[in-house]
Amino acid sequence: MFKPAYLALAAAFALPCAVSAAVLVEPTVVLTLKNHRYEPAVLTVPAGRKIHVHLINQDGAMEEFDSNDLKVEEEVTPHGQTDFTVGPLRPGSYAFMGEAHPTTAAGRLTAVAVSQ
Repeated sequence: MFKPAYLALAAAFALPCAVSAAVLVEPTVVLTLKNHRYEPAVLTVPAGRKIHVHLINQDGAMEEFDSNDLKVEEEVTPHGQTDFTVGPLRPGSYAFMGEAHPTTAAGRLTAVAVSQ
């Protein structure tokens, strides 16, 4: 059986690890592709952090999330979902589009500096 002193010591080490893991979680944005348009089309995220993107395609057509600014190309199947990561990003504005429907599936991600 564990002695109370050992349990207290284990708890003392576990708490900082749990807090550190919570701080390291990437911000997540959810993009939905519907009627060949991204919703939301304008996103604001913190600069200096990796950003997790969850893309949901509600259309019956294949699409490719494409951004030269973000240096990413990610395909999503009809009625499918995909996940990918961008960044860390410098403060600024980054354009993205759907390669199959560039005139309607277009958007912008803005990374803003966060004061600490």
